[in-house]
Amino acid sequence: MNKTKTAVETLFVNQFVDGILDPEKEMLGPVKDGGYIIANTAPGCWGPMITPSIKGGHEVTRPVYVQGAEPGDAIVIRINSINVTSQATASGNDKVYEDRADGDGFVAAKCPECGTKNPKTVIKGIGMEAIRCANCGADATPFVFTNGYTMFFGEKGDVGLTLPQDAAETIAKDGREYMKTPEASVQNPVVTFAPHDMVGTMARMRPFLGQLGTTPSRPTPDSHNAGDFGSFLVGATHDYTSTQEELETHRTDGHLDVNRVRAGAVLICPVKVPGGGVYLGDMHAMQGDGEIAGHTADVSGIAHLQVHVIKGMNIKGPILLPNVEDLPYTAKPFTQEERQSAQQIADKWNVAKIEQSYPVSFIGSGPNLNDATENGLNRAAEFFGVSVPEIMNRSTITGAIEIGRHPGVITVTFLAPEQYLRKTNLFDLVKTQYG
Repeated sequence: MNKTKTAVETLFVNQFVDGILDPEKEMLGPVKDGGYIIANTAPGCWGPMITPSIKGGHEVTRPVYVQGAEPGDAIVIRINSINVTSQATASGNDKVYEDRADGDGFVAAKCPECGTKNPKTVIKGIGMEAIRCANCGADATPFVFTNGYTMFFGEKGDVGLTLPQDAAETIAKDGREYMKTPEASVQNPVVTFAPHDMVGTMARMRPFLGQLGTTPSRPTPDSHNAGDFGSFLVGATHDYTSTQEELETHRTDGHLDVNRVRAGAVLICPVKVPGGGVYLGDMHAMQGDGEIAGHTADVSGIAHLQVHVIKGMNIKGPILLPNVEDLPYTAKPFTQEERQSAQQIADKWNVAKIEQSYPVSFIGSGPNLNDATENGLNRAAEFFGVSVPEIMNRSTITGAIEIGRHPGVITVTFLAPEQYLRKTNLFDLVKTQYG
């Protein structure tokens, strides 16, 4: 599909999909193995959620073909930088109108009056009734806020502050400008709703990518490319219905919402289609573990990535190498003083060799947190060729299970022995990340 084109060292990306990640559609690129992707991303959840013509719940970038990547390989994505460009956003907890979708408001929205599927819309005024069907003029947003806020960001990019009604309505009248929505984006800016239930709430900014990964091997709504949201495809009545087996086979878990997928981190992604199809989006200004409100502060931004192919790694889901400061306390690399203390114990009790180990974090996803944890543990055990109980023990005393997104994305983090990393071609990556 892209093999005949000349690969480039640096690829600038500012095109978006309509919500569906389709491996049959032509990708951008190719970019060289070891090359760079610089993308201007569009805001995630809420803007696409109130834009019924978008079929996936997000508006991610068109996938990029990486030279040399074939199914069974892995693509290493180094996140060099993430910069928020939005001045403001709005977010909050959602309520879905059941009569405005065929079972799934993210994928199969419809006009409640004329019945048009995934209708185009126009904005008339501001507020939660401003999104109107272009065909008949009816209020057509599938989602509204149960409790929401409008947030403005400081010039230093360090904090955001939620605004009162007058300020929220001022921003609502010029939403695309305040959100710096990319030119090719078709989403309705969520600030149009002007929510203002929380006023004067201050929040620290730490931007990350809620979507980063590789293209699934069958057409998939972008927000459903994970085990939790993906479970809504099983038995669905719309065009993207799936069986559980198909979901397990084709998904790549690119919809992570793990707040540690930020500048300085490394994400290793499975390749299930030729070229991999690296895509990204759903940038967030900040998020606590779990994203418990269902949504956080969606923003436009610029992400700078470097990609590299590892042949034949055959991973089932993403592996994350977070920044040191983002590791659980028990998974941080040991200091020299700690090693000296361990050596004293070894000398006393005739322990021949102390493991040399390094942090590694496996992504797991499933319909709920228990299933996601089981998925992550199984992925780690299978990858290293050891038992699940061993991974459970290592995660308990040298790591942690942390929630990425409620209801069903987690990370299984632990210190992996050097010999495990060497036999799986992870050692050089991990050693570079953690020294």
